Parts: sequence; C-alpha cells; structure tokens
Amino acid sequence: MIPKDPDTEFQPHTSHWGVFSARMRDGALEVRPHPGDPDPNRIIDNFPAALRHRARIARPMVRRGWLENGPGPDSRRGSDDYVAMSWSEVLDRLGGELRRLRDGPGPQAIFGGSYGWASAGRFHHAQSQIHRFLNTACGGYVKSVNSYSSGSSQVLVPHIIGDYEDLTKRNVSWEQAAQHSEIVLAFGGMALKNSMVAGGSVSQHVERGAMERAADRGCAFVLVSPLRSDLPDEAKAEWLPVTPGSDTALMMALVHTLVAEGRHDRAFLERCTVGWPVFERYLMGETDGIAKDAAWAAPLTGVAADEIVALARRLHGRRALIVVAHALQRAEHGEQPVWMGMVLAAALGQIGLPGGGYGYALGAIAYYGRRFNAVPVPTFSQGRNGVSDFIPVARIADMLLNPGGSYRYNGQTRSYPEIKLVYWAGGNPFHHHQDLNRLRRAFARLDTLVVHELAWTATARHADVVLPCTMTLEREDIGASSNDPLLLPMRPVAAPFGEARDDYAIFADLAERLGAREAFTEGRSVRQWLEHLYEPTRQALAAMGRPAPDFAAFWAGEGIDLPQLADDGGRLRAFRDDPEGRPLPTPSGRLEIASETIAGYGEPDCPGHPTWLGPIAVPDAAAPFVLIANQPRTRLHSQFDFGGHSDGAKRRGREVASLHPEDAAQLGLAEGDVARLFNERGACLAAVRLTDGIRRGVVQLPTGAWYDPADPSEEKSLCVHGNPNVLTRDIGTSALAQGCTGQLTTVQIERYTGNLPPIQAHDPPRAA
Repeated sequence: MIPKDPDTEFQPHTSHWGVFSARMRDGALEVRPHPGDPDPNRIIDNFPAALRHRARIARPMVRRGWLENGPGPDSRRGSDDYVAMSWSEVLDRLGGELRRLRDGPGPQAIFGGSYGWASAGRFHHAQSQIHRFLNTACGGYVKSVNSYSSGSSQVLVPHIIGDYEDLTKRNVSWEQAAQHSEIVLAFGGMALKNSMVAGGSVSQHVERGAMERAADRGCAFVLVSPLRSDLPDEAKAEWLPVTPGSDTALMMALVHTLVAEGRHDRAFLERCTVGWPVFERYLMGETDGIAKDAAWAAPLTGVAADEIVALARRLHGRRALIVVAHALQRAEHGEQPVWMGMVLAAALGQIGLPGGGYGYALGAIAYYGRRFNAVPVPTFSQGRNGVSDFIPVARIADMLLNPGGSYRYNGQTRSYPEIKLVYWAGGNPFHHHQDLNRLRRAFARLDTLVVHELAWTATARHADVVLPCTMTLEREDIGASSNDPLLLPMRPVAAPFGEARDDYAIFADLAERLGAREAFTEGRSVRQWLEHLYEPTRQALAAMGRPAPDFAAFWAGEGIDLPQLADDGGRLRAFRDDPEGRPLPTPSGRLEIASETIAGYGEPDCPGHPTWLGPIAVPDAAAPFVLIANQPRTRLHSQFDFGGHSDGAKRRGREVASLHPEDAAQLGLAEGDVARLFNERGACLAAVRLTDGIRRGVVQLPTGAWYDPADPSEEKSLCVHGNPNVLTRDIGTSALAQGCTGQLTTVQIERYTGNLPPIQAHDPPRAA
C-alpha cells in the first residue's frame, strides 16, 4: 500500500546499514537518518539515485539461448541476449522446469542460493522466502552452510570455544570496552565501514563513540594491520603495519615472551583450558626445534623483535582485550589466527572478564558487541527441508565443476551433488565468490539458472530466467534485529518499478503452478503475515507488563522500543566463574588450546593446535604485490553499486585501488591514474589513490564493483570496472572448514596506457 500523500509524508523505514525515513517529493526520493542514531551511516544516500536507475529490471526476462534451445549447459551465459516475457508465460515455463527436476532427478538436483542481505525486513527476507518456497513446493533443496565472511571460524569455534554466537554476540560488549578495557590489541582492526552494517536492522551506531570514550579514559588501542584505516581516528591507535597474513606468527611470539618471562597466567590455563602442555612444547620449539620467539617472528611479520617483546610486557597485568577480525580468517589457513587469538587471551588469563579476554570479530558487524532483546522479533518460517545434502558456501564452483567429486569438511569425506538448477534470490555470488572466470565456467555447466533481482547485476546477466523484484522502499515490512531495541514498521514510499513484484508474490504464483500455493502462503496476504509475525512480540511484551500495542497501532506509529537483556558477559563469564558447574559446549567442556578431535581428523592444513603454516600466496617476480580485497566503505557488499554515494567515491567511473606513494613512484603511477592489476587468473582496471596509510608492497582494492568484462565472450576478459575477485583464489581455508580465502592474493600492477574502455556494468544487457 502506497501512502496517501507521498509528497508530504516521511515514512519510517530501515536497512542493514541504518534506520531512516524517506519520502517522494516532486518525483525525487528524499532520505534522512534516524534522529536517535549517534553516528548515521551515509550508505542510505545510495537510495535516491538507485530507486529509478536505468540498472533496474522492469520486466521478466529470459535468456535467448535457454528460450530457443531449452535447459542445458551453455557457455553463452553472461554474453547472450534477453527476451522480455509476460509474468504468466515466464512462470508457466519456470514451473515446468521445476516440475521436471522435482519429479525426475528430485530436489537434490536443485541448489537454493541466497545470502540473506536483500532486506532488513523480517518478512521480505529473501533467504527465508526462497527456502520456504523450495521446501513447500519442491520437497527441499541442496543448501549451503556457513558464510563467506566467517566460514572458517564458524567451523573451528565449536571445537575450541563452544557456541559461535556466545563468542561473538554474548561476550565482550562495546559498553564493557568503553568502561573497562585498558589495552585493546586489534588484529585486523575494527573498521567502522564493517560495523556500520548488520544482518537485520540497526538504529544506533555506537562503535565510534565507544572507542572514543575508551581512548579518552586512557585505554590504549594497538592496531595490527597493513591498513591504518582499520581503526577510526577516535581510537588514537598505535599502528603496527604487519606483513599481510603474518598475524598468527606475531601472536605466537607474544605468548612465547609471556611464557619465557613467566608472565602467563598458569592458574587460568590449568583451571579453564585443555591442551596447553602440548601447545607449549610446540611454542618453545621442543617438538620441531623452532622456538616461536620474537626473533623468529620479526622477519615474518615485519615488526622488530624488541617491539614484540615490549608489546607482550604491556599486555601483562592489564585488562587486555584481544580482537581478531573476520578478515584474518578469509585467507589460506584462516583457522590459525582465530585459534591463536584465543590462546593469547587465555595465556593472559583475561577470558570472561568485563572488557577483557577474546573479542573475536568485535567490530566486524553491527550486531556483535551489543545486548540481546528480551523478547522475540518476527521470523518467517522456512519449513522443513527434505534434502539433507549441503556444501560449505564458498565451494559452489567446486560443486558445479566436480559433481560426484569428494572433499573433506569438518572431519568428514563428502561428495558434491549433481546440480541441474540453481535458484538465487537475495545475494550476488559475483560479489562474494572468488576467481570469477572459474565461477563463469561453473555456471555454464547448469541446465538452468534462475535469479530474482531488482537490478542487472552480473549474476542476473548470467541467468536464464530473470524475475524483477521490488526494492525495500516499494513494499511493506517489519524491521527488526535480535539485538537492536527498535521494532519498526517499514511503510512503502514508492510504487514498484516497472512490473517488479515482491518475492512473496512471485513464489506464491509459482507455488500454485506446482500445486503448493496453500502450503506456501497458508492463505495469508502480506499484511496478514505481518500481523501474524508481530503477534509473538506483542504477547511477550504484554507478559512482561510492557506497553504492547496492537498491530494497527504499531503500524501507524514510528516504532516501539524493546526491552533488552543484561550485559552479563554470557556463557564465557559464567564458565570463568565456575568451570566445573558451567562448562563450555566443547568436547572437553573447556577452552581447547589443543583439540584431540581436530588432531584426529589428520588434516595437514589444520593440525590439532595452532600452528604456523605460512601463507600460500607469497609475492614473487610475476606477482610482487599482496592484494587486500576487503569490504567497501560506500555500499554493503555490492548492493546499490549504482547508487549516488557509491558512484561518487569512484574515480573516472572505476573502483579505487590504494597504494603507498613509494610503490607508486617505482611503478610510474600518479594519483588518479588508471592501473591494470593482473595475475594468472585475470585482470582488472582501477583508479589509483596514494596514501601513506598502507604498508609498502600492499595494494588495497575493495570488493563490490559490479563485474564488467570488456568482452563477455572471452574467458579471461579484462574487468574494466575494478572487481578484485577476478584475481582472488578459489580454494578453501583448509580441509577442516573450506572457508572463503578471498581477502588476500598476489598481483602485478602496471599503468594502463590504452584507450579506456567504457563501463557498462550498470547498463541493461541487449534485448533480443
């Protein structure tokens, strides 16, 4: 329902990067941040230009090769024409294809792809919508597990610490850090561009203020990262510009110094951990003849030995918080820094103390380090999946290229299923995945690729069936997060673009063609679903004696505040206080410095205790620079790359690569030049930015610029827009977790001297 007077009324709305309000005025969209947000995120400024951008998809489209030849492998995906089609015809054709697979090879031939970032609304949550549809109408689907952001830590942490959410969401809070931390050692930093976004809604961005209050109180922040921008100026941090991928070695040297000088907390290690003697023998060099001391770590890390020793001494006896960013485990052997960070915090005896211990991924996303709500928030049920098979999320290209092939994962030998159809709604694998040329070859193997999209992303350009869906501003929903106190009615601001439909409407009509409309919809309209999903929250509020408005009052208002639980340190503090009575959910019930379970798996690339394995991507003459492909500052992942805030940060229309001035001088590059970054996997163009806030020998190019090959028909065509994932390696972190390794790779750089090719990433493809 569109507001009666959209030219005068601001409507409340929310997003993964902040609560805001919006209105249409004189045909243009206006947005303004939530007045209660102390540090609003400017990504909301992408909305006005994005709402009616030429990149939006106006009608259902079908790839010509699929339409003419039927389902089947096709190397033309990504370079073919598209044919516009009516909704009724395209859903008839798609329903027939789904029926063919459901009733033939079965739902185990269908992969349900979604990454859940499409909307902060809890009903129009694309991941829930597509999974519910596939479960009710097709009998299930092959799913993915874990995430690109934290694929290795999500597998490792249950073995060594316990519940992943206990560590990241119910542990050290920003309130504790602001009040109690005396030194924060941040491996990979806590960049605000990451913590400004959340999986659901976020009404208050508190990270900058918390770090500023801690620093003003006297807390020392030490940043261990090749990038100085990985902590905000308000933290007043000391910067150790380490060699990328060397954090584990630095942590080991710090612990070695503590042990050698008798500064480690023997009582805590004895009472709360298992495996310390095994690891200590490795650390001191008794098992391999190599002491992991400061002198050993100095050439690996680029940090002088005396600095390492001094830092270890500063940590001793103070309320120390060890932070390890998600970024560190998005690389080869990514499990090791996560494990070693816990060992360092345990050796200091700090785990479980207010503002101390192990704040894994604090600052990685906005719902870490906050209190939980005391009442449930709306959740749309996905139903039951009749297919038990799954893959680690970052192994999709492996699955499509090697059906029936075996791989190791979390102690098991598994086989890749044979997938005929991929159905994607909510997400863009051409942002998340690595080695995009390999991903293109993988998608070419499918019978059918279906995508719900609001704009012509690279994923949509490779799809056989492209179904236009609405933007969040074009539909009604409820915005919420389990640890944000504001529950918000998301009233629509604009009419749907072209013939775009909500995912729910698309799936309901498609389910009808498969005989499952009632099972999918339960007979409810969107508004009836919103009322139904709101009711458990209302009942919980009423049971607590809190104001509990009915749905009509909630919908007409500006949101309601939800009560939150106490900031009590969660399970880790309870364990510290009573290790025997409140054990951790690990095999031993304790923190596992050495894991008999992992050791029993026998994986050479992930032994039974933290081990220095070194990086795989080592600079050489052919690729002398380490590329850091981190998250962007002006958009969430690749969302609204065509928005005004994102586009305004580019130069000459291209993504910006940061270099040290001395490296640039040796390459003959100047500020604003366009450079070609390349290696054996591919090449891309990027504009050059010079900064002394980056370690020499490192180039930083954020992800999220839409993949834009100069010639889509070529296998390794130059990406003219600046997508670094044409360069990154598509290999797992280890046989334990098979996580994403997209953070680091090696490249060569040269000045681009040819005529600059046009950027077409945001233009619709050819229509047949």
